[in-house]
Amino acid sequence: MIRLSTRQDGSTAQIELVGRFDFNGRKTMREAYDPILANAQVRSIEIDLSQVDYIDSSALGILLLLRERAEETGKKVALCKATGTVEKVLSVANFQRLFEIRG
Repeated sequence: MIRLSTRQDGSTAQIELVGRFDFNGRKTMREAYDPILANAQVRSIEIDLSQVDYIDSSALGILLLLRERAEETGKKVALCKATGTVEKVLSVANFQRLFEIRG
């Protein structure tokens, strides 16, 4: 089960995820990003994956949906601090072509 926290620093919003990011986290994630997408002050969204220990294909789909919805509102999404298996999954899925990936 994924846990998360959100914060805003100027025009950047951060969503910090903790735990297993899978299909079960879709509602929690959507409840976190919907207000961010609606906030006109936010120009970029950083997803902090440093504490995610598992990610599956449905979680990748959630990230793609967030990216699509963010682009519709003129926002950019960056995936940050992925390590280990999560970093490998993002690489195999070629997410570096779709997202800015930050260490």
